[in-house]
Amino acid sequence: MHQISEIKFRQIIVMVFSKKSFLYSIVALIAFLPSVVLANPTEPVSENKEAVAKENQDPKAEIKEQIDEVKNHHVLDAHSFTFFGDAATGKDYGFPLPIILWDGGLHVFSSSKFEDGTIAEDGGNYYVLHHEKIYKTDATGYLFMKEGAGFSADEHHTTNATPLDFSITKGVFTMLLIALLMFLLFRSLGKSYAKNGGVAAGAGRFFEPIVLFVRDEIAIPNIGERHYKKYMSHLLTVFFFIWFLNVVGMTPFGINVTGNISVTFGLAIVTFIITTFTAKKDYWMHIFWMPGVPVPMKFILAPIELIGAIIKPFSLMIRLYANMFAGHLVLMSLIGMMFVFKSWIGSPLTFGLSFIISLIEILVTLLQAYIFTMLTALYFGAAVEEHHHGDEHH
Repeated sequence: MHQISEIKFRQIIVMVFSKKSFLYSIVALIAFLPSVVLANPTEPVSENKEAVAKENQDPKAEIKEQIDEVKNHHVLDAHSFTFFGDAATGKDYGFPLPIILWDGGLHVFSSSKFEDGTIAEDGGNYYVLHHEKIYKTDATGYLFMKEGAGFSADEHHTTNATPLDFSITKGVFTMLLIALLMFLLFRSLGKSYAKNGGVAAGAGRFFEPIVLFVRDEIAIPNIGERHYKKYMSHLLTVFFFIWFLNVVGMTPFGINVTGNISVTFGLAIVTFIITTFTAKKDYWMHIFWMPGVPVPMKFILAPIELIGAIIKPFSLMIRLYANMFAGHLVLMSLIGMMFVFKSWIGSPLTFGLSFIISLIEILVTLLQAYIFTMLTALYFGAAVEEHHHGDEHH
């Protein structure tokens, strides 16, 4: 009576996310979201976990375990793209993605070889997909579990070797799709300007005010009219790339690209590289040899300023990652609480709170893109700012 199935939990997820995504009706993909049943494929509870749950005879513990399972698979990346699943047959419907490994040579094959926990063989090498990580194995598919030092075999810590994985995962596929969408969208916007004498047409009428907002409210005030143009392409790319990825992350397909720290690290490191290689000598002077400061203090402050220059992109990375990752976890946890309470008071309350949080997340998708772009513009502005040191000798 107190047990739930993953399919019921996923149906509630789709219900909440579909209502939230309705506000983004301009995105064609969201038109068929109400028909989605499953958010993301999950592995069945292992035999060890089932035995432990039965032994303890704690239904709530089993429910919480299933909720954690769904949460983890919703926010983590995957080597295949799943749209929905059939609870009766236990089959997931989607499409495989290419697996690209370097293991004494290049190995390329489809992720469909890993379906139903099977072993993938390529070029005489055997691989197994375990918790969305690829391990080397033999023909039996055996995984060596790390035990001791706080680990046990049922915690899935393996000691098998791992090849270099360059696979096209669900997150990578989504980024490529968004990049293609942005290219086609703004290419058509540019053509409409040239064709209509500087007047946007079609979808460009919606995005033109946003482009002007980035220019007039972010780039020019923080960088200056003299230097902002050379940074506009990067600022616009970052703004729309993060925004579109955040919107796609609100769908029930388990897409959490901006909640992946490697993605936010890549965005932050590009900002750091551009800042470093376009900075003027005044920028470096104020880091290593600050004008108007006593010489002994310069030796003390220089390392601090240098650390500060490195921490800036680090703060960009953590801010975006933490906000998006935490937002997904909080929303999934609230949905899961409905099955924990199992009452006519607790379940409606948690559902209402989940719906309110999902509406707030709509604002967060745009707000996080704005904050990242704003801070990036601030760093660019500091790099090209011109200083006057006339008071240095007084």
